[in-house]
Amino acid sequence: MIDLDVQKFFDEVPWDLIVKAVQAVTDASWVLLYVKRWLAAPLQHPDGSLEQRSRGTPQGSAVSPVLANLFMHYAFDSWMVREFPGCPWERYADDGVVHCKSRPQAELVLGRIAARMNEVGLRLHPDKTRIVYCKDGQRRAEHEHVSFTFLGYAFRARGARSKGRNFTGFLPAISPEALKAKSARLRELRIHRRTDLSLDDLARWLNPIVSGWINYYGRFYRSALNPLLRRVNAYVRRWAGRKYKRLRTQKRYGRWLTGLLSRQPGLFAHWRLERSY
Repeated sequence: MIDLDVQKFFDEVPWDLIVKAVQAVTDASWVLLYVKRWLAAPLQHPDGSLEQRSRGTPQGSAVSPVLANLFMHYAFDSWMVREFPGCPWERYADDGVVHCKSRPQAELVLGRIAARMNEVGLRLHPDKTRIVYCKDGQRRAEHEHVSFTFLGYAFRARGARSKGRNFTGFLPAISPEALKAKSARLRELRIHRRTDLSLDDLARWLNPIVSGWINYYGRFYRSALNPLLRRVNAYVRRWAGRKYKRLRTQKRYGRWLTGLLSRQPGLFAHWRLERSY
């Protein structure tokens, strides 16, 4: 497996090739006009000063990922189909992975991809781009890199169970970085301080956020989400203790929660996965 990362893509991608990629899919003059304006928009620093740019796309702009995917469709996707039809791959914007059958093949493909990126004015990141050995219960050789992260998932060897037997598979789960970021997001919400909300209002406020995490990161190895969901429960408990003084003790809160779960088992979206407190 090749774990790819294009270095400073949004800072260095050439404008002329982006415009050429847009021209390949539309002849609408107004689209080309606005793309050129977006690209040429100056960078504003915190002190208000403006910096003129000659390449790259405006980071944080909603159009940047769209232009990045369109550019890479021609710079990478179509090229891979022509040059290496036997190597499946996945990509989003400037991150991607390429499947190879052996290390020699991976080294060959990686070298060609690096040369291709140079042709289109880009570079592969020397530290983040690497060859990964998908080590599991059947592939047991030693290798420097045996895991990688892609789109918020960490792929590595993990214990699993299927058809009554335990085995070690190379499986995805929410990455430590994503787990840390979502935990930081929980802190920012300051759930325990929202005593202005009723219990039902609290659930309506939190459920869309937590459901989004579950629907995305819970697609694979859902148990890896449990630490995050337990933190949600911990914040709900702190909220209840602030909202109702009688619930500040463990015993009373446990009794109240047991009754709530029996009456409204689906009040919070994550309770179907994790109820411990």
